[in-house]
Amino acid sequence: MTICTTQLIYFSPTRTMQRVLTGIAQGIDMSDVIHLDLTPPGVRDRTFEVGVETIALLGAPVYSGRLPAEAVTRLQQVHGNNAPAVIVVVYGNRAYEDALRELCDLAVEAGFRPIAAAAFIGEHSYATAAQPIAVGRPDMADLEKAVAFGQQVRANLGQLSSLPEIQVPGNMPYKERHPPPADPPAPITITDLCTLCGDCADVCPTAAITVGDNVITDAQSCITCCACTRACPTGARVMEDPRVRKTATWLYENHSERKEPEIFIAGVWFSSERYSTIKQMYIKY
Repeated sequence: MTICTTQLIYFSPTRTMQRVLTGIAQGIDMSDVIHLDLTPPGVRDRTFEVGVETIALLGAPVYSGRLPAEAVTRLQQVHGNNAPAVIVVVYGNRAYEDALRELCDLAVEAGFRPIAAAAFIGEHSYATAAQPIAVGRPDMADLEKAVAFGQQVRANLGQLSSLPEIQVPGNMPYKERHPPPADPPAPITITDLCTLCGDCADVCPTAAITVGDNVITDAQSCITCCACTRACPTGARVMEDPRVRKTATWLYENHSERKEPEIFIAGVWFSSERYSTIKQMYIKY
């Protein structure tokens, strides 16, 4: 089978995953690149088919060591049709724990054939100017590594029939999800700063925000992705819940040291001037 299309399939509220997958696609260097953005609320009840002669890049963020439940629901609506797939998670500089394995398993269940995987770092949703956690990630160095990873994947496409099953870290059963609190945290709006532009509502993946004469947030629908706080042009959307700020303080104090992407590829390894000889199945940049 000749691969001629790269399809990016992602849940990416703050666009970090989209940026990483775009870098990987640049390295794969197919003439036809298709984006399937599973983030908008309107796609929640739709199904999607991946075409033949396609390599799929599947991506989702990590929330507390797992995939967001909302991302799982939407990824389950995609049918892989035995397409080779690159599995990617983005985490906020603490740990990705079981999320990469969870996404690989999900991909197999959806009919994909994972041939490579990676965990990249993105700016943490709870980061602020006072508590920077992986701010600016993925940065230029990360995106260069994403392109290099894509090039490695492209080099392996000629061996699809003989590539072994990809192996990634993670536990089974997966880490247990935290039960949702009765009063879940959600960003608030500082009225004096708000212009009612609606940008916050436009980026919310669960349609939890309504903008009229004021901004109303349905906390029960909020997944604390903080896309709205990133999108607000005036800084009116803020996450001030004390539970979230306590977590952010802990992350800042204990997980601020820079971490690097981790790469897993099935098949024949390579060596180059940039990288030392690689042990089978794993690269840590």
